[in-house]
Amino acid sequence: MTQSCPISLRRVDSNMVRVISFQVALFTVILLITQESVFALILLFDFVMRTLRYSQFSPFHHVAKFVLTGWGIAPKLCDESPKRFALYMGLVASLFLALFYLAGFTTFATAITIILLICALLETVFDFCIGCKIYYAIQIGKGFLNNGRNIK
Repeated sequence: MTQSCPISLRRVDSNMVRVISFQVALFTVILLITQESVFALILLFDFVMRTLRYSQFSPFHHVAKFVLTGWGIAPKLCDESPKRFALYMGLVASLFLALFYLAGFTTFATAITIILLICALLETVFDFCIGCKIYYAIQIGKGFLNNGRNIK
């Protein structure tokens, strides 16, 4: 699954994604420690704003932009589609996370929080995006099904 061929024409800054991922990991750790639903709601709000492309309202985006500009880190561009898919997965996870915390199902919410934390830490520390890998696997599967390569 090589990632050298562009999948979309839109590009995003991989460094920005990693700094935002760090913030998601930080908030999930705080959520795990405090068990306060307000942190789940903050995560949900940020994921919604970034998913709807309203990054001007995303607190994580503003902090990441401040950090990258302040440290003078040059953008490292990558394809947007896999990162966008991962963002949608994060949105779904944070939606269930907030719903479960608000409904009092803390065991389910904690499990989702741990999964979100692992994914965010993998992106932050190793630049390894679970959502992107799933996206590439889906694209390969679609290629097999749509290009007449399937066995009949």
